[in-house]
Amino acid sequence: MRYLQRSPSTRRLSRLALSPREKLLAHIGLPLSPAILELALTHRSFAYENGGIPTNERLEFLGDSVLGIIVTEELFNRFPDFPEGRLAKLRAATVNMRALAEVGRFLELGEALMIGKGEEVTGGREKNSMLADSFEALIGAIYVDQGFDKTVVFVRRIMAPTIEAAENLGAGLDWKTSLQELAAQLGRGLPEYSVEESGPDHLKDFVATCTVGKSALGTGEGKSKKEAEQRAAAAAFAALEEKK
Repeated sequence: MRYLQRSPSTRRLSRLALSPREKLLAHIGLPLSPAILELALTHRSFAYENGGIPTNERLEFLGDSVLGIIVTEELFNRFPDFPEGRLAKLRAATVNMRALAEVGRFLELGEALMIGKGEEVTGGREKNSMLADSFEALIGAIYVDQGFDKTVVFVRRIMAPTIEAAENLGAGLDWKTSLQELAAQLGRGLPEYSVEESGPDHLKDFVATCTVGKSALGTGEGKSKKEAEQRAAAAAFAALEEKK
């Protein structure tokens, strides 16, 4: 579902002869320092191939929390009559991997990432997992460089269409639980998961496939088995919703 639409000004921006980083900064609208921006754009695959330089994972860790509190407060204020359970579902629908990846695409974030040759060959710049994680790293970078108040303004602006669409996305705090409930409602049986892992011990990647009935409905990537299964469940949930 693409709920972020480019305005005429952003479409013109995409056609200009700007570097990927210049386009990204123009979308952000804040003067991030070159050093913090480079760190936010450094994927672990690139770091591994270039002598173990710092990656964006610490910024991703920070950005995940910063994004969470800003979105949570926005939902709390925007929907004063909603109970806790419904707010939780809205938050999950707003900050899940697919939603954040769409925001990353809107920002043309993938073009600006520094990724390893292996990821480049396999289309890493367009992977939902990479775009979502890198968007969180970008939020962390904005917070470190510009402070909380400016980060709030940016997040509210860039996430507004996603928040407005959240009521229609359907999600739960736990994707596996939400999928199991939906599959039961549709009489499709219990979801099953298979997980493959690859990479060296210090750089493991996990890919999970979620099967409901006899149909493989979703795949997900992650840095742990649990994360990959949750993302596969999210994809399967969306697939089942479309078939209702």
